[in-house]
Amino acid sequence: MDLKTASALRRLRLVSAPEAVSFLLLMVCSVLKRTTDFNAVPVMGAVHGVLFIIYVIFWIDAWNQTKWAFKTAALYFVLSVLPFGGFFAERMLRREAEATLIAARARKEGVVNA
Repeated sequence: MDLKTASALRRLRLVSAPEAVSFLLLMVCSVLKRTTDFNAVPVMGAVHGVLFIIYVIFWIDAWNQTKWAFKTAALYFVLSVLPFGGFFAERMLRREAEATLIAARARKEGVVNA
């Protein structure tokens, strides 16, 4: 894995958990708006919107760098719009990065011819 690919995966991984947290907080604020006088939806909506746009930009960059199959790229996008999906995406991206790093080290040491 080259440096650009590793960076793209890392950026996507680092933004996926905060994006998921902001989505959950937005849902909580939405419920509180309807049940109490507390209205933080405009603020949380803006925060979540910015994080979601950043996620999509990083997702496109990671897709271009890693050359994922359409199915894999679509999975990471669908996970971004599910309430707890960002946490699963972060975990999957971490595992993918670790597996790629292990494969790169094995190729470097001459263990495998991949």
